Amino acid sequence: MIEHRGTLISEDLFEKRFVCDLNACKGACCVEGSSGAPLEADEAELINKLWPKIKPYIPGKGQQAVAEFGTSVVDEDGDLVTPLVDGDKECAFTVFENGIALCGIEKAWKDGKIPFRKPISCHLYPIRVAKLKFHDGLNYHRWPICKPACTCGAKLDVPVFRFLKEALVRAYGQVWYDELEVVYAAWVAQRPAQ
Repeated sequence: MIEHRGTLISEDLFEKRFVCDLNACKGACCVEGSSGAPLEADEAELINKLWPKIKPYIPGKGQQAVAEFGTSVVDEDGDLVTPLVDGDKECAFTVFENGIALCGIEKAWKDGKIPFRKPISCHLYPIRVAKLKFHDGLNYHRWPICKPACTCGAKLDVPVFRFLKEALVRAYGQVWYDELEVVYAAWVAQRPAQ
């Protein structure tokens, strides 16, 4: 782990390569899994407040899930998450275009209807943030459905943290990210030749 401005960063964020390949994975991260997307408490409140503007973007089955469960739920682990369609399928905010799962919240944001892009946990994926006593722990999450992203990232030689630049700047700020590039350069320089 590398300590950087109040965060502990797994070296996997430097070492692993990753670039989403939606044509290959079809947005499976919006559909797979046993729970919805993790939410911060303020995000859950904001999504609930913005729901009338998000709702037109959401298919009927997602709207039904929100009507039944609300815009956020507490999962079996006690975590605040997005609701799932039928309680066990895709995220309620998922929309499908040309067979690819996308985020309806993000579509509303892209159209300028709302000021909120999407949950930070989705924007940061495959980084998962662990809230520690004095730091945020940033870890690389391995999920078999993301194999195409690993292949694409390796082909393009894009480290995980660079693929997620926009999300990391959103979460921690431009200065934090710019300094992370310096930390990365030092990390690369001290590695043994391969």
